[in-house]
Amino acid sequence: MLGFIRNIDKNELEMMLAWRNAPGVRSNMYTRHEISLEEHLMWWESIQRRDDQKYFMYEFDGKPTGIVAFTNLNIRNSSSSWAFYAAPDAPRGTGSCMEFLALEYAFNELHLHKLSCDVLAFNASVIRLHKKFNFQVEGVLREEHLVDGEYVDVYKLGILAREWKANSATMYDKLLKLSRG
Repeated sequence: MLGFIRNIDKNELEMMLAWRNAPGVRSNMYTRHEISLEEHLMWWESIQRRDDQKYFMYEFDGKPTGIVAFTNLNIRNSSSSWAFYAAPDAPRGTGSCMEFLALEYAFNELHLHKLSCDVLAFNASVIRLHKKFNFQVEGVLREEHLVDGEYVDVYKLGILAREWKANSATMYDKLLKLSRG
């Protein structure tokens, strides 16, 4: 009903890059230049050798629709950062579905204690989305990142396993109602 996350097939790397380079995605990332295929493939090869990063394809209705990433995965501290982006033509509500599935994976498969993320301040819709899922703003790094010649704030958000477990059934019900509506 909400789709699922799965491993990324090597033949999907160019599609992944096209999404990542889409202006609407790129504008909300730390790395904002257009990434070449060569750079992307070198990055992907380096990711395959790392234990602290996991990337997944989000699939909905049989169609690849987005990317979910866990980075800075720290088994000792049971923590990780995460990020996501949707295909430019993804249906409305894709971000919510990906967030739900990412939280389920983080706390039920990776058995994390805490999941964190960074969001550039001008990406207010993603900050609101994370708050909807019970992420807490843990801090704001003032003028932390240079974007187009101006410094912007970075929001640090986090959610604990117990906070997700207390909220997951309610969020699932809300998402099911939205998908039927």
